[in-house]
Amino acid sequence: MENKPSDRKSAGVSDELIHKMDAYWRASNYLSVGQIYLRDNPLLRQPLQPEHIKHMLLGHWGTTPGQNFIYVHLNRIIREYGLNMIYVSGPGHGGPALVGQTYLEGTYSEVYPDITPDEAGLKKLFTQFSYPGGIPSHVSPECPGSIHEGGELGYSLSHSFGAVFDNPNLIVACVVGDGEAETGPLATAWHSNKFLNPVNDGVVLPILHLNGYKIANPTIFARISSEELESLFRGYGWEPHVVEGSDPFPVHRQMAAVLDEVLQKIRAIRDAAGRPGAPDRPRWPMIILKTPKGWTGPKLVDGLPVEGSFRSHQVPIADPAQNPAHLRQLEDWLKSYRPAELFDDRGRLRPELAALAPEGLSRMGSNPQANGGLLLRDLSMPDFKGFGWKLNARGEPGPGDTWILGQFIRDVIKLNQEQRNFRVFGPDETLSNRLNALFEATNRQWEAETLSSDEFLKKEGRVMEVLSEHQCEGWLEGYLLTGRHGLFNCYEAFIHIIDSMFNQHAKWLKVTAHLPWRRKIASLNILLASHVWRQDHNGFTHQDPGFIDHVVNKKAEIVRVYLPPDANCLLSVMDHCLRSKHYVNVVVAGKHPAPQWLSMEEAVMHCAQGIGIWGWASNDQNAAPDVVMACAGDVPTLEAIAAVSILRDKLPALKVRVVNVVDLMKLQPATEHPHGLNDRDFDLLFTPDKPIIFAFHGYPWLIHRLTYRRTNHDNLHVRGYKEEGTITTAFDMTVLNELDRFHLVQDVIDRLPGLAELGAYLKQEMQERLIAHHSYIRENGMDMPEIRDWTWKQ
Repeated sequence: MENKPSDRKSAGVSDELIHKMDAYWRASNYLSVGQIYLRDNPLLRQPLQPEHIKHMLLGHWGTTPGQNFIYVHLNRIIREYGLNMIYVSGPGHGGPALVGQTYLEGTYSEVYPDITPDEAGLKKLFTQFSYPGGIPSHVSPECPGSIHEGGELGYSLSHSFGAVFDNPNLIVACVVGDGEAETGPLATAWHSNKFLNPVNDGVVLPILHLNGYKIANPTIFARISSEELESLFRGYGWEPHVVEGSDPFPVHRQMAAVLDEVLQKIRAIRDAAGRPGAPDRPRWPMIILKTPKGWTGPKLVDGLPVEGSFRSHQVPIADPAQNPAHLRQLEDWLKSYRPAELFDDRGRLRPELAALAPEGLSRMGSNPQANGGLLLRDLSMPDFKGFGWKLNARGEPGPGDTWILGQFIRDVIKLNQEQRNFRVFGPDETLSNRLNALFEATNRQWEAETLSSDEFLKKEGRVMEVLSEHQCEGWLEGYLLTGRHGLFNCYEAFIHIIDSMFNQHAKWLKVTAHLPWRRKIASLNILLASHVWRQDHNGFTHQDPGFIDHVVNKKAEIVRVYLPPDANCLLSVMDHCLRSKHYVNVVVAGKHPAPQWLSMEEAVMHCAQGIGIWGWASNDQNAAPDVVMACAGDVPTLEAIAAVSILRDKLPALKVRVVNVVDLMKLQPATEHPHGLNDRDFDLLFTPDKPIIFAFHGYPWLIHRLTYRRTNHDNLHVRGYKEEGTITTAFDMTVLNELDRFHLVQDVIDRLPGLAELGAYLKQEMQERLIAHHSYIRENGMDMPEIRDWTWKQ
C-alpha cells in the first residue's frame, strides 16, 4: 500500500456506484442511530416498543452522519487507488460512526468475535454502546482503527502529522470538527504543513467538517463568508476544496470528484518532490465539507428545528420510551434508512454493499498503523556508560547534566538514522536545555523559508521544534501511536500547558494495556530541564515544579517519575526510559554546571534500585542514625549534602544517614505502585522512629501524600518549593523556600532536642549565615564565595 495515488485516472464515479455508496451510508447511519437508542429489535422486525429502548440514552448524533459520509467515500478511494490510509476523528464524540463503520467493514467482528456480523451481533453492538459493561461513546481505544479518541478537542491534526512523520506510505484523513477548529492547539496545528517533508513523510488530508454548530452555539467558521474562510486556509498554506449541500446525491457526486482531484494533486506533489524546480514548500490540498449538523435525522422535534441545528448535537429525540409520539418518530427515523434493503434475512450487510469496503489490512479499522505496537521496532542503543562523567572526587563540578545527556541522545539519533524511528521534539528549547550535541548529528526539520543566518534548519532533520507545547506533544503522541520512539524536552514550568494532553494519553495507555489485541507502544518520555531551582534569571513566572504532582494522579501501572541527582544517574535513567514501553516517563534534570556525586558503576546500581543510602555521605554505619537526611532532585541533593557536611563538621558525634531518591514512586507502598517499597524495606531505609528531613525538588505535600501510610510518617519533615520566587541568585531560590543547607541544619536541630547547647550555638550560626547571605547578594548580585566554591570534603 502506498500513499501516492496510482497512475489510474478516475473516469468519474458511475451512478450505480453512487447509489451503492448512498446505501452503504444509509446502513452506517442506521447503525449509528441504533447504537444510541436500541437494546433490542435491531432490525425492526416488529413494531418499536418502549422495552426496545435503552433506559439511559447517551451519544452524539450531530457529527455522526457527516463522518459516516466521509468514511464511505474514503473507502472508495482506498480501493480504487490502493491507498494506505487511516482515519482520525477530531470530533471523536461521533463514536457511533467509527464503531459502525468498522463493524460494516468486518474489522470489529474480527477483533470482538462475540459481536457477530448478523442480527444477534447487531443487538450486542447496539446494546453495548454507552452502556454499563460496554464501550464508551467516543472513538475510544476500544474502537479498531483509532489512534485518537477525540473526547477532548484540539489535537486531531497534531496527532495526524505525528503519525505521518517518517511514514511516507501513509495518508491520514483527519476530520476536523468546526467546533474543534476554534481551539488554540488546532488553530496552530494548521501550520504543521511547514514541517512536512514531501519525500520522507506521509500526507495529511484535513477534512474540515463544517456542520455549523457546537453544543449550543454556532461555530465561528460557519458564520464567516466563504471568501474569508477560504482565504484563511490559503494563508495557512493550504489549497481548500469545498464540498457543500444537503441533498445527498449531488453531495455524493461532489465529494467523489473532489477526492479524485485531491489525490491527483497529492500525486503531483509527491512526483515533483526533490526534483529541480519543485516548489520549496508545496501547497497541500484540504477539503471543507459543508453539510447540515444531524444530517438525515429528524427535521423537527416538538416543533423545534433539529436537523441543521445545535439541537441535533447529542440525542435528538430525548425520551422515546416515555413519549409515544417520540417513539413513533424514532421508528420513522430508523425506517427512513430502509434497513430491509441493506441487511439480509440473517442481519448481514448485503454482499453488493459489503463489497464496497476495502479488504484485509487496507480497511481503516485493520490498518496496523492504527495499532502501532504491531510495527514497533526497538531502538538501536549506544552504551550509555561510555558517555558518563569520569568522577575523580565527590561533588566535583560537571558541565551540566543535560549537556552530557545530549551526547548520548546524539548517538541514539545516529544509530537510528536508517530506520528513521526516533525524533526529539521541543518548543524551541533544545539548545536552551543544553542538548547542543544533537545538532552534531542532525538538524531541525523545517520546510518554510530559510535565511543564511539561520542555524540547524534543513528540509530533513530529527529535531522538531515549534513554539507550541501542544504541537510538540501532539506530534510526539501521533509518532508513538504509529509505532515509533521519541523524546519531548521542555522547560519545567511550561510543561503544564500540556497537562490535559498528558491526561488523555495516560488514559489511552491505561485502557489499551488491558486490550489484548492492542500491542504496547513506546513510552512517552518527557525531559524537564530549566527547572524551578535554576530559573533564578527568569523569575517567578518560570518557577513551577507542579507537573509531577499532576502526573502521579494517573494509574500507577502507567506513570514513572525520575529525579536523577547527577549526570551519570541521568544517563542511566534515560537509557531505561528509551527502552521502555507503554509508560509515561517524566525525568527532571538540570542543565547548569552542577556537582557530580556517583561513578558510573555506582549510578547504574543506584538507579536500578531507585532509592538508597549514600554510605559515603553518611556516618551511621556502626550505629543507629540520629537523623535521616533524604533528598530527591539535583539541587535538593546538593543542599542536603552541604547540610550534612556542616552537621558532620560541627556535630561529629551526630549520626546522620543520607538517603537519595531517584525513582519517586519508590516512596509509595508496594500495594499502590509496582515500584513501591514494602513497609519493611522502607523502614530499613528511613527507620521506624527517627526524624526524617526530606529535601525535595517539588511541592512538599507530594512527599507527604506518597508516604502518608508509612510507619514513621509523623516524623517526616519535608522542605521543597512553596511558591516563593523572583529574579535572584540560584542559592537564594533555595533560601526563599527554606530548602537551603542553613535551614536544613536548623531543621535537624529543631527535631533533636537532645543536642542542647551545641545545637543552640550551631542554630545561631546558621541564622547568621542567612543574614550574611541576604546582605551579600544585594550588594554583589551573586552568591557568597562559600556557596559558589563549596565542595564536599569529608
